Amino acid sequence: MLYTRPDYFKKFKCTADKCEATCCAGWQIVIDDASLERYEKEQSAYGDVLRERIDWAEGVFKQDSCKRCAFLNPDNLCDMYKHLGEESLCMTCTNYPRHIEEFENIREITLAISCPEVAHIILNQKTPVTFLEEEAESEEEEFEDFDPFFFSYLEDARKILLKLLQNRAWSVFVRFALAKRFAEEMQEIIENTELFELVDVFEKYEDASYLANAARVLEKDCSAFYKNAGEAFSYSKAMFGRLYELEHLSDDWDDYLEQCWETLYQGGAEAYVTKHLGFAEWCTDNLAKAELELDIIMEQLLVYFIFTYLCGAVYDYNVLGKVDMSLTSVYNIYEMLIAKWTEQGQKLSMKDIERVVYRYSRELEHSDMNLERMENMG
Repeated sequence: MLYTRPDYFKKFKCTADKCEATCCAGWQIVIDDASLERYEKEQSAYGDVLRERIDWAEGVFKQDSCKRCAFLNPDNLCDMYKHLGEESLCMTCTNYPRHIEEFENIREITLAISCPEVAHIILNQKTPVTFLEEEAESEEEEFEDFDPFFFSYLEDARKILLKLLQNRAWSVFVRFALAKRFAEEMQEIIENTELFELVDVFEKYEDASYLANAARVLEKDCSAFYKNAGEAFSYSKAMFGRLYELEHLSDDWDDYLEQCWETLYQGGAEAYVTKHLGFAEWCTDNLAKAELELDIIMEQLLVYFIFTYLCGAVYDYNVLGKVDMSLTSVYNIYEMLIAKWTEQGQKLSMKDIERVVYRYSRELEHSDMNLERMENMG
């Protein structure tokens, strides 16, 4: 089995009761079958308490009125862990925030950015992320059938995309545009079922001369984008509007979206562009003092989404949808940062950025339905 992990993987350490947004509240924790069987047979004095706190019909832990797990005590620690030890935890609790994508003979393990500590680690990393591979023995498992040749193409495509997204010679919006164009060309070939022609697309996007010319044109297009206030305003509203079509997991998410919408768009196109340009200028002047750049923060987000989800296209052939989901997510996070900066009197801290990111991720990534919808809105 080949294991792949990002270079920051070992930096993570759960902050437990010090976490500002515990993962044991706000969403239902699904219990795997093996753990349910163990809980049903638990013979210790804690067994009756354990079984009473499980919703057996749904296969989840019960929650209180504030959506806190029934095992989460007032000190924000797990009572099950306290009484029965770490080995008692179900698969969800054991793995999170580790995110595992499994393919035949391949296991890709990342860290979910919905965790505040992971958001802190990823968004404060200044160097381009690298991915480390190692071979290790594992038990034989059954995997969903897929085309190994297409998977190989997807791995090649992901390497090219990551290289594009980490090219800091270009602005992040140029990288956005190149990634989008690359995915569109791939999808057209995939839909024509001539997969071998993907090699031509790969060669084009590895050609330094082609990329240099394409980047120059796109740089001009990106610079001109906000000069047409109406176009920029309409595009941004359409992207942000996609969030209203998703299942909303947190009780306050509707209110949060509405607040962002009003801050960003209720003043009209000219006011929106003024905020956008003012925010970009502020970031250049202020984040640089903390040795951070917004382009790098957005790069790390794009790399996170693309690496985590692109190869899943081996099952549905929707490369463009997965790239669109990634780009739209990062764009909407950027919009939310502008809203937060505006609401706070043109101030924004790294902690603010981290909170916006992990809140967004919890709404999107903790719902398979939301991921699927976002991938099919294009």
